[in-house]
Amino acid sequence: MASNRKVIITCAVTGAIHTPSMSPYLPVTADEIADAAIGAAEAGAAIVHLHARDPKDGRPSQDPELFRAFLPKIKAASDVVINLTTGGAPTMGVEERLQPALVLKPEVASLNMGSMNFGLYEMLGRYKEFKHDWEKPYLAESDDRIFRNTFRDIAYILESCSDNGTRFEIECYDIGHLYTAAHFFDRGLIKAPFFIQSVFGIRGGIGNHIEDVMQMKRTADRLFGDDYLWSVLGAGRGQIPIATVSAAIGGNVRVGLEDSLWDGPGNLAKSNADQVRRIRQVIEALSLEVATPADARQMLQLKGGDQVGF
Repeated sequence: MASNRKVIITCAVTGAIHTPSMSPYLPVTADEIADAAIGAAEAGAAIVHLHARDPKDGRPSQDPELFRAFLPKIKAASDVVINLTTGGAPTMGVEERLQPALVLKPEVASLNMGSMNFGLYEMLGRYKEFKHDWEKPYLAESDDRIFRNTFRDIAYILESCSDNGTRFEIECYDIGHLYTAAHFFDRGLIKAPFFIQSVFGIRGGIGNHIEDVMQMKRTADRLFGDDYLWSVLGAGRGQIPIATVSAAIGGNVRVGLEDSLWDGPGNLAKSNADQVRRIRQVIEALSLEVATPADARQMLQLKGGDQVGF
């Protein structure tokens, strides 16, 4: 294992999975999201993956104006790579989900590679009291909700952003999603080097067993060879263990309050930066280097922070 290998840390700052009632540390307002992203960058994240929320009640939103409320502050304070969601929330249609990436032209945007059951309802067993009326139904009704990402939807997002110079964090929740990514690579809509984010532990997707992680890596290596960079996202308690495996076997990592509210058993993470610092310790203990934003731009061949629409 080369001691100078650099590992990209992505930090997913707020997301659409968790609700404000689940943690007092989940960023909701524009200032909270901006401060969380800047703090994560200072702790070692090369990329921050960002959703927006309605500041009145914390509901996920894809209104580009809510993104504009925090993006300039982050850009002014840090050279971190900004990655905007096209996933939004499973309750949204593709046109709504696309708007931030289409209008704001980020260096990176996330893109899910398939429709799937996206079960959040089990969280109701852990959280009983909610601040806002939308939260409990949002979780409860996920047992009858399909997160839609058809081939047409995926092509629409890729084609719509093709003139923006935006590259994609290709989110793969199961083995079949890797084959979908290969299909769009063959069609020329995904271009090398591309960034595969393998997602483990979401109900409806692949599990978080070590064999699941290794199968995902073997399949991606076979399909893509040297054309891609691999990263992992472990949901909940799988976050740090799965990230550790990825770093050890040649991959990159994603942490953040979108994916897990925790910083060790029974301890809520007080910030996204807490989780970045924790995985940074692991990476450096493996005698690896943490990639800077400049490193990430070079590795992923990004257009640069001066070429965005905000």
